[in-house]
Amino acid sequence: MENYKLEPHQNQNYQKEQAYTRAKKRVKEIKGFYWHAFWYVVVNIFIITMVVSNNGNLWHFGTFSTAIFWGIGLGFHALGVFGKNLVFSKSWEERKIREYMDKDKKQWK
Repeated sequence: MENYKLEPHQNQNYQKEQAYTRAKKRVKEIKGFYWHAFWYVVVNIFIITMVVSNNGNLWHFGTFSTAIFWGIGLGFHALGVFGKNLVFSKSWEERKIREYMDKDKKQWK
């Protein structure tokens, strides 16, 4: 694996720094989604176990309401992490990054 140096403005070569920053951000987003999914499963298993152990009505809306509504939120989280972003696409993000980096270069010349 190539060693990345993260000193800003070193040799005016931003590509390695950008690649590392994007990869780190992506890994953080994916990790956040997996933790969210993990807790979704754990909490919903706990709720269903508590209802069953207390001889409650398993097929009551309250039993599954947390799973349903939290599942909707989890679905949106999955779309945000793995789906295509229609408003702020990768090309838009890269274009803005390039724009700000060029502006920064001109300012520090």
